[in-house]
Amino acid sequence: MHEISKTLIILGVVLIGVGLILSVVHKVPFLGRLPGDIYIQKKNFSFYFPITTSLLISAILSLIFWLWSRR
Repeated sequence: MHEISKTLIILGVVLIGVGLILSVVHKVPFLGRLPGDIYIQKKNFSFYFPITTSLLISAILSLIFWLWSRR
């Protein structure tokens, strides 16, 4: 039972962290508009796929988790 409560606490902290990041991310002017992000807009259709932004966030998270696992 102790491990379930520990897991739920960690999950709650992670969700709070993601919520804080999402509330601040719109204030970063270049995030989502990097070179390499695909944006196609037609008359009745628009398509947006942030490839470069996704790769940047993935690299940053990988670095954070790698540093965390070295402890």
